[in-house]
Amino acid sequence: MNPDLIKVLLLLATAIAMFVANRPRMDVVALIVIAGLPLLGVLDAGEALAGFADPNVVLIGLLFVVGEGLVRTGIAQWIGDRIVARAGAQESRLIILLMIAVAGMGSVMSSTGVVAIFIPVALRIAARTGLAASRLLMPLSVAALLSGMMTLVGTPPNLVVQRELVNGGHAGFGFFSFTPFGLPLLALAIAWMLLARRWLGASAPPAPRPGRPRLAQWVEEYALRERLFRLRIRRDSPLVGRPLQQLDLRTEAGLNLLVIDRGREHQHHITPAAATNLAAGDILLADESSPGLALGAVAERLGLEPLPLQEKDLAHENQPLGMAEFVVPAHSPLAGQTLVQSRFRSQHDLTVIGLKHGATPRSPDLLTQPLHAGDTLLVAGPWRAIRRLQASQDDLVLLNLPRESEAVAPAAARAPFALAALALMIFLMTTGAVPNVVAALLTCLLMGATGCVNLAAAYRSIHWPTLILIVGMIPFALALEKTGGVPLAARLLQDVAGGAGPRALLAALFVFTALLGLFISNTATAILVAPVAMSLAAQQGLSPHPFAMTVALAASAAFMTPVSSPVNTLVVGPGGYRFMDFVRVGVPLALMTLLVTLILVPWLLPF
Repeated sequence: MNPDLIKVLLLLATAIAMFVANRPRMDVVALIVIAGLPLLGVLDAGEALAGFADPNVVLIGLLFVVGEGLVRTGIAQWIGDRIVARAGAQESRLIILLMIAVAGMGSVMSSTGVVAIFIPVALRIAARTGLAASRLLMPLSVAALLSGMMTLVGTPPNLVVQRELVNGGHAGFGFFSFTPFGLPLLALAIAWMLLARRWLGASAPPAPRPGRPRLAQWVEEYALRERLFRLRIRRDSPLVGRPLQQLDLRTEAGLNLLVIDRGREHQHHITPAAATNLAAGDILLADESSPGLALGAVAERLGLEPLPLQEKDLAHENQPLGMAEFVVPAHSPLAGQTLVQSRFRSQHDLTVIGLKHGATPRSPDLLTQPLHAGDTLLVAGPWRAIRRLQASQDDLVLLNLPRESEAVAPAAARAPFALAALALMIFLMTTGAVPNVVAALLTCLLMGATGCVNLAAAYRSIHWPTLILIVGMIPFALALEKTGGVPLAARLLQDVAGGAGPRALLAALFVFTALLGLFISNTATAILVAPVAMSLAAQQGLSPHPFAMTVALAASAAFMTPVSSPVNTLVVGPGGYRFMDFVRVGVPLALMTLLVTLILVPWLLPF
């Protein structure tokens, strides 16, 4: 083992340790790798930065934008609503339809994005039918992982092995090359989840209610009448003519200003801005920023007239104020912090006006309550800010939007254009008429030109940490190749299983990939193991395609722990899962995936 290989392996072990500890973030670890490899003298700067020019990295980023187009046009939500309409309250049917829908959508967009979209769908289904959310969210995460086995673009590991094949001078996989493996595995997983659901809880969630709530329901549920106020500015008020930037109503009066209702010149509702000048007759909708507000004294001092709070003040379709429920997921940076410490309002342009620990609303001292995984936050603010927070998925996961949000859907009328653009992308990728990255780029441009997604939403939709992680791990594979690490790993696998035949090699490769995926992301795993698979096939004089497919399937079989994939991590909090829940369900499913792989791969992709 040469000194350069030792350096690379030490850096790899350090990166894995940081991945396991989740400190620092995975994308930061990738940047450390990019900087470390040239410093160690293993790669030059150009080689370390080669991932930024990789077409597959660009393709993955474009697929995030395609997924955003499906969300903004309401296609994703429409699918969820159809599931409820067809399945009713039958648990088995719900699980089957939910898993099929998630796997289908995840085959053409980010599986993490699909899970974020379907978590509120599943929770609403649970609330409507009286089922425990835990009995639906685990099948949801399993189906999202299996969606990566449906098409070439279903998950980044597929594109990684495709890149390795093409770089090695071999024919790549087609758009539907993964489908013959994914469909049987999906059927098997559905059957397994119908059997294993008894391990996932049976208690029903509290307070079921049909359909989407109205904003007025939240007013009652979170006791907002005690915290929200409508105040008309009198003519003698000292606020008249003063811009908001000169006021500090939160400090001086204990009020968070949410909306100004002007009610004249067709300008009914406006979002407060620093340059907004207050005028006599303006009606302020404000939130109590601290408990014990003496409203009468504040109103008298500032020349304000208290008015009753009415449903139309919250539900007017033309006003910019909206509300939404969000859940704090496991490993969110908000967990353990108070809203003041997290600077939530300044970061997201939203105000938290309700907080639940479990099913219990916490009215007083919202700003000083430490947040926990699984807490529900009711936020209020501009619809655009709510959509932005929904798209980010970094700190919170959307749980519920009110019925009124349907009237302010950003691009619902553009759904036919989004479907047409998606169909065009699939056609171009299937026929190979243009490179995949060009097909995805054309799709994004069409969605932009037809108003399905705007430029700001497109940039926000891209999960940059995922892209940086891929960019950072690509030079690792090159470093292992240059220093002899890839041939060494291939020889070790060959020594372990080579004498037992090609199928035994595939089994060893699958197990090696799945075990490595317990510690680092499935994308990083595929980047590291794909070259080993290519080398192993070359040493045996066999076709590389069954080995590449095995790596891709094993990388997507990340069922076994809650940290082996972001897909699993997202459902931990809302589902109330423990580590062993994933072990009980995931380990048998991973073994079944191994068995199906060993049967189907050599049959459909001969050695």
